[in-house]
Amino acid sequence: MAKRKEDTPPPGSPAWMATFSDLMNLLLCFFVLLFSMSTIEESKWEELVASMNNTFSVFDKGATAIGEGILISNGVSQLNELDKYINSTGKLSDAESPEDKTEEYENSGDIDILKETIEEQQLQSNEELSELIEEAVAEGQLADQIDVTFTAQYVQLSMTGALLFDSGSDELKEESYVVLDKVGVILERYAQGIIEIEGHTDNVPISSSRFPSNEELSSGRALSVFYYLTENTLLDETRLKHAGMGERIPIADNSTPEGRSKNRRVEIRIYNPS
Repeated sequence: MAKRKEDTPPPGSPAWMATFSDLMNLLLCFFVLLFSMSTIEESKWEELVASMNNTFSVFDKGATAIGEGILISNGVSQLNELDKYINSTGKLSDAESPEDKTEEYENSGDIDILKETIEEQQLQSNEELSELIEEAVAEGQLADQIDVTFTAQYVQLSMTGALLFDSGSDELKEESYVVLDKVGVILERYAQGIIEIEGHTDNVPISSSRFPSNEELSSGRALSVFYYLTENTLLDETRLKHAGMGERIPIADNSTPEGRSKNRRVEIRIYNPS
């Protein structure tokens, strides 16, 4: 006896599902039409956005509600200004791709501009500080003995080696104490950042039992000034540094006696605390 062939449903979705989908689409279109013809009450919209602001802090410049920002101005509809507000918070325009925006930032040199701005501010600050120190140096009758210069990083007081030391020695002269005492007062009054003491020599070789080279001599002279300031002033020792630079950074021609005299020096740098 032949087996009965089982009935199989037709392929595709059931008929009721297609009808149901059509109904949902019609309802969606209906509500979209209703929404497009409706108006938004500004008071309720402000309450909604203010609530979001308190929760997520989405507004800038300290605004606590939407009425303080760009969306409401002179009674203008919020929806008319909405795209302007979104663009101001960083949304890209239709004609601008993320790649274009990235390239714009890379080519703008914002980092270089920021560095230049900071350097200009520091330069101006150090210029003002150098003027104050120059006045103090003049009042202390040290203008002929101390040169004051500045850069964006520091203000520098420079003293000749002959003023502080005998030739080939790192022991301070007694007559240099008066000068260093006045320098200490200036540093206490005006130095807010790191203070660095550098010793420098000329290029004439030195060889003795105490100083095998100019490196050791310059280091010893910087250390002598460092010890004097720490022992005779109220400066914070943690802000003082010392270094010997030897003959490596000349400021004049070592082929002349005058140039070598200028190169034998001690520099005190007051670094900008920023």
